[in-house]
Amino acid sequence: MLKYIALFETDEYADGVGVVFPDFPGCVSAGKNYDDALKNAHEILADIIEEKKANGEDVPQPRTLEQIKKEWEDWQEWQDNYTFTVGYVYYIPEAKPKKYTIMLNSGLIARIDAVCRNRSAFIAKAIEQALSPAE
Repeated sequence: MLKYIALFETDEYADGVGVVFPDFPGCVSAGKNYDDALKNAHEILADIIEEKKANGEDVPQPRTLEQIKKEWEDWQEWQDNYTFTVGYVYYIPEAKPKKYTIMLNSGLIARIDAVCRNRSAFIAKAIEQALSPAE
């Protein structure tokens, strides 16, 4: 898992929230609100990293906020001219499924079995939905 700094820009004159990744020049995203912007930021970050990997390009290592303040050429402009929040966006590479043993209430298992044939897929989908930002 890699944790990248993202700048979430808000502007009283613009609708929505913009997102900039100092570690990925030109990689920007946006959303109608913070939760939407965060969801889209995760997607664009994963897309750009996967694209770099597919093209045999190096994926930059995440920098700390202190490094970005010192090294990113646009930091001073952002600090002086924009209203933004610093946050983190995670890149978690897709991995092959791995077997785990979990304990669930037998009534819950019966309810899952009543609506699907693949418990693992059902549980994985439910977890993904539960961990995604609310829309």
